[in-house]
Amino acid sequence: MSKYYELRLGNLTRKLPLIRLNPTLTIASFVLLGDAELTHYAAQKLSSMINEPFDYIVTMESKGIPLAQELSHCMGKKRYIVLRKKVKDYMRDPRVLAVSAITSSQEQVLVMDGEDAQMISGKKILLLDDVISSGGSMATAKKLVEDAGGHVMLEAAILAEGEASERKDILYLEKLPLFD
Repeated sequence: MSKYYELRLGNLTRKLPLIRLNPTLTIASFVLLGDAELTHYAAQKLSSMINEPFDYIVTMESKGIPLAQELSHCMGKKRYIVLRKKVKDYMRDPRVLAVSAITSSQEQVLVMDGEDAQMISGKKILLLDDVISSGGSMATAKKLVEDAGGHVMLEAAILAEGEASERKDILYLEKLPLFD
């Protein structure tokens, strides 16, 4: 087996290292952080595909942050919300939910600041991440948004990995296979 998977997005090509997570699962490791060119391209492409109106983008720490920043700019949104991976001292009335994701062997949580929860109450939300795979992170994010009174209008990502690429309820730019 090759040590890399070649990802093509438009005219951009990236060599993603293959990482064995366990004896039966290998993934192509997609790290958006630091790749300004790909982030900009993906945000422009996603913005042209999003037809539903929304008020705020909500993303998860950390790889979704640059995409949310760029997509907010492309779509004329002044603010976006980041769900953090732990409670921060500056947060007021944080809301915490456990999450499971295939790329993390340790228990994780997603945290919404109480002020962000108030801001999105009654608002239309675009959930955004770099990759949707098992859907665990997105499901937890969606529950946090809905518990705060927000209405998730659309879930979007750059890549849909494995079975997520068969879903009809998400928007994504390209499929990313899983490997045995």
